[in-house]
Amino acid sequence: MMREKLVLIGNGMAGIRTLEEIMKIDKDRFEITVFGEEPYPNYNRIMLSKVLQGDTSVDDIVLNDYVWYAENQIELHTGDPVVKVDTKKQVVYSENGIKRPYDKLIFATGSNPFMLPLPGADKEGVIAFRNIKDTETMIEAAKSYKKAAVIGGGLLGLEAARGLLNLNMEVDVIHISDYLMERQLDAQSGKMLRQELESQGMNFLLEKNTDSIVGNKRVEGLRFKDGTSIDADLVVMAVGIKPNIDLAKKSGLKAERAILVDDYMQTSAKNVYAVGECAEHRGIAYGLVAPLYEQGKVLAEHICAEEPSTVPGYQGSVVYTQLKVSGVDVFSAGKFVDGENTKAIRVHDEFEGVYKKVVVEGDKVVGAILFGDTSDSPRLLQMMRDGQDVSEMDKVAILPSEAEGGSKESPVVAMADSEIICGCNGVSKGAICSAITDQGLSTVEEVKQCTNASRSCGGCKPLVADLLELTTGAEVANAKEPMCGCTDHSHEEVVEQIRELGLSHRREVMNVLGWESDEGCSKCRPAINYYLKMVDPINNEDDHTSRFVNERLHANINHNGTFTVVPRMYGGVTNADQLRKIADVAEKYEVPLLKVTGGQRIDLFGVEKEDLPNVWEDLGMRSGSAYAKALRTVKTCVGEQFCRFGTQDSIGLGIELEKKFEYINTPHKVKMAVSACPRNCAESGIKDFGVVGVDGGWELYVGGNGGVDLRGGDLFVKVETKEEIIDTISAFMQYYRENARYLERTSHFIERVGLDHMKKVILEDEQGRKALIERMEVALSTGKDPWKEIVDSEEKKKELFEKKSVEV
Repeated sequence: MMREKLVLIGNGMAGIRTLEEIMKIDKDRFEITVFGEEPYPNYNRIMLSKVLQGDTSVDDIVLNDYVWYAENQIELHTGDPVVKVDTKKQVVYSENGIKRPYDKLIFATGSNPFMLPLPGADKEGVIAFRNIKDTETMIEAAKSYKKAAVIGGGLLGLEAARGLLNLNMEVDVIHISDYLMERQLDAQSGKMLRQELESQGMNFLLEKNTDSIVGNKRVEGLRFKDGTSIDADLVVMAVGIKPNIDLAKKSGLKAERAILVDDYMQTSAKNVYAVGECAEHRGIAYGLVAPLYEQGKVLAEHICAEEPSTVPGYQGSVVYTQLKVSGVDVFSAGKFVDGENTKAIRVHDEFEGVYKKVVVEGDKVVGAILFGDTSDSPRLLQMMRDGQDVSEMDKVAILPSEAEGGSKESPVVAMADSEIICGCNGVSKGAICSAITDQGLSTVEEVKQCTNASRSCGGCKPLVADLLELTTGAEVANAKEPMCGCTDHSHEEVVEQIRELGLSHRREVMNVLGWESDEGCSKCRPAINYYLKMVDPINNEDDHTSRFVNERLHANINHNGTFTVVPRMYGGVTNADQLRKIADVAEKYEVPLLKVTGGQRIDLFGVEKEDLPNVWEDLGMRSGSAYAKALRTVKTCVGEQFCRFGTQDSIGLGIELEKKFEYINTPHKVKMAVSACPRNCAESGIKDFGVVGVDGGWELYVGGNGGVDLRGGDLFVKVETKEEIIDTISAFMQYYRENARYLERTSHFIERVGLDHMKKVILEDEQGRKALIERMEVALSTGKDPWKEIVDSEEKKKELFEKKSVEV
């Protein structure tokens, strides 16, 4: 049977979700072709802020990888936007000359960031925050520059500012209003949000109107209309979006602010539909993900219907916002501004930093703001969607979290089956409970894969976990979590099977354990490779094809395809000979930027891929592992040798630690620091292993993290000698290597297993500690400088560096 041809313009979240809904209804109905402008598969744009904050990679936010397109027989063209649509002949034409006829055409072209037409807005260093390229630009800029300015105090601007803070930039947020997020918050909650974010390090310039962007070729600062100015090396504009409708207008579709659609997402052209941010329904162009998914579901049902629909189509959405900046819980929905006909329930606890406002009009909840405690958000959202009569309800019935005694009962207990748990994807409590029961689901990941709940912003994960516990009666924290979608096996089970069955190769692991994909994915392949080497470091070979590009090429890739070379400087100490070599290499290879980093080393930015082996050879220094899931650096203060406060030899111990552990592979990157006194100049309190010199000995702190999940290290032990410090770190790190899940930082690992457990294992079990140290010594015996290995091998140089094309 000849299938109808369906073409999707736009490879983003709204369009692909529509295809998923279509395939749920009739998988074989259409022969599908997708054109996307960006050179990536479908990814979660909402999670870009997590990538910017540094702990999540682009691979981790991909929603549908290339395998998904292949498995569903979808023809995908990335990096190739459609440039022409002939709605009479029903044909689309791409930039690369591809021509595809269609029976049904869906516009899902999304939106573009709005750039203020300020003088100087075209300068280098002035960008938006909209896609992967913008994110990579910011990450790269943070390596070279110090001061960032974000124009826009809305949701997106604050996410960008938080990410830039995490990249160690000083951040000014410029906002034209007198409080933040005025479209989602009232003055009180906006003030509380500002105070919270100021405590995190953001600086706010409110009621400021930007006049111009100053500088020469690159931005150097901002000038405001009140005559004041600030310095800035990077300017991020986050002042809104505008629907991307140029192609639609050129194709003759009726459009105002966006492409006009009816209740079934039909445009003015026959067989042409629009969903997402590019669509305007009843005068509204939505910019949040939940409405876009609701539109996709309506369109899928309509486009797959055999007969004209007799049920109402899309009726519009109740919009809501859940702020996902680390540490700040904010929820806003509906009409939250007080009006003549509204009354409000307000709860304000300044001690706890909690603010709740529920706006009632007539006998219905029409809007809400929750700050600090958002546990009532699903219930309030459902009340608004249902138009529930609350005239007979008291405050506690509307806000169950305010029950006397502070009930700790999960809000999901009192929710009806029809109430929505995942607003982004429209998944109800009933649907999740049915899936858990019918499919035998036991983890949040399984629920996500099966129902889409928690797949987008992830804000509902705690509720999904509560439902799992409620439905299965099991402790979710102890439930099995599959490694990825390729297998039902957890990380722990894979490691166990590698040990028990003596598995020694990635393909062997996948075959024996019944992997669903022949090649695996970006989550399981690096993990298996790590586990194999961890279990048997002597005999199991490293599979470099299973490593991410940075680890495969032993340098950090930049946004323009060049690389950054970071030679090791033990303990942050260098000498004239090393500096001379670095200078010579920089001149010989025309390295555009040299920068001293927070890790106390010198980065060489902008090295061409094919030059890497020659650069390493000319430097004659060892790899700094700045790209690796391994020990990165050991930061030190100057210590007792010169500092009048120093009580210990911090440099000596730092160098010793770095030389001992420099090439040990770990589940995630590991950083260390050694400070000679409690003034802590080496920032030992936020490292995976932080050592602080005190009178008569050393203190060891563990599990610190200076990234997105800022965490101070826990005091683990105080000892008298550096030998005890080294042995304790050795045993601790080996236990972490053997028991942490791949990509689990020490901070998360400690919170999962407990500090007391680690003390029992490392400090109280003498024989166990000795065995851990012995296994660490075996693993350390296999460590090699990867740069030297490649420099000495013509075969490896040819394999890795002969081609000039770069994988991004």
